[in-house]
Amino acid sequence: MISLSDSQKIGMGLTGFGVFFLFFGMILFFDKALLAIGNILFVAGLSFVIGLERTFRFFFQRHKMKATGFFLGGVFVVLIGWPIIGVVLEVYGFFLLFRGFFPVAVGFIRRVPILGSLLNLPGIKGLADKVGESNAMV
Repeated sequence: MISLSDSQKIGMGLTGFGVFFLFFGMILFFDKALLAIGNILFVAGLSFVIGLERTFRFFFQRHKMKATGFFLGGVFVVLIGWPIIGVVLEVYGFFLLFRGFFPVAVGFIRRVPILGSLLNLPGIKGLADKVGESNAMV
């Protein structure tokens, strides 16, 4: 089992609550208050999990500036009160930021017994193969 420090445990909780509030805010027709709380908790939780310095280095790498701009710009747009536009900007920035992680995630999911067989269904297999390629999203 992986041992986590107390701040990482707090970060996991904050990130989990952030994802919950983001999901719940979208379910409730893009409620701007829930989305704003979710965004703040998600970013704060990420900072607690990997540390402030590593979070700053992750977001502000030279080749990730466009993605960071879209993601943090979307957070700002949600905070000022335009939730649909903000969420669209955030999702685009999120996919640009984490596109290097998607092949790893697909490879892991393929090894999970039930989920792996779901990725082999006809409609999903092509998409999973495209996402699973390391250079497909570059």
